[in-house]
Amino acid sequence: MDIITILKAIILGLVEGLTEFAPVSSTGHMIIVDDMWLQSEQFLTKYVANTFKIVIQLGSILAVVVVFKDRFIDLLGLKNLNKKAGPKTKRLKLSQVIVGLLPAGILGVLFEDYIDEHLFSLTTVLIGLVVGAVLMLVADRFSSRNSMVQTVDEISYKQAFLVGCIQCLSLWPGFSRSGSTISGGVLLGMSHRAAADFTFIMAVPIMAGASGLSLLKNWQYFTVDAIPFFIAGFISAFVFALISIRFFLKLINRIKLTPFAIYRIVLALAIYIFYF
Repeated sequence: MDIITILKAIILGLVEGLTEFAPVSSTGHMIIVDDMWLQSEQFLTKYVANTFKIVIQLGSILAVVVVFKDRFIDLLGLKNLNKKAGPKTKRLKLSQVIVGLLPAGILGVLFEDYIDEHLFSLTTVLIGLVVGAVLMLVADRFSSRNSMVQTVDEISYKQAFLVGCIQCLSLWPGFSRSGSTISGGVLLGMSHRAAADFTFIMAVPIMAGASGLSLLKNWQYFTVDAIPFFIAGFISAFVFALISIRFFLKLINRIKLTPFAIYRIVLALAIYIFYF
């Protein structure tokens, strides 16, 4: 495999890492960059190219685990990270995360084949980018300066479930998982940071599960020739996702969702003008 192919893997990993957890739709950006520019299926088979996209998504998931490692240790009950605060101190529970995962998880399983066959195109991505941007603008417009829920530990079961229902919108390519769930959380009375933390925590099991099942179906495409391509993309996605997550979490309460919404609308317009 030549250096140009490896470079393309790094670029795709960069796109995945920078956009997976920002509310701009990583799926949309991957379709746009790959279909319009890199066209990975011209130098790889369709199936190897699709498997590669699963592999780099795992790199982004690993970055979330690293950033939230203490939180996941606490959720799994491997270590009590809140001993000094006392046993009655409210903490986010694993059961709340599961409640948040159920709606999108069930719909994703039921409609996976339909989504893969009919919704992965530039047209559907453009629709998702614009409609998702409108939801984000609405969330910022009606968000309270004194949100009832300031941290992820204050989220209720009802809020977790309702955010999970809103997450179902992200099954439409281009809508964005983080865009839908952060917007939903803000509309339900959470601070932007609390909604973002809950979004990232929920992303790990649902993305890991979906990616794991896809890898099992496509294991035969891990050939000797393809492995360097996979490794380069995985490392690139991990590094850039790590940078992106830390940067995003520091800024989200200050800049909110509107700049990302504007970016999505401008991107959609640019693609429509120059591609169609």
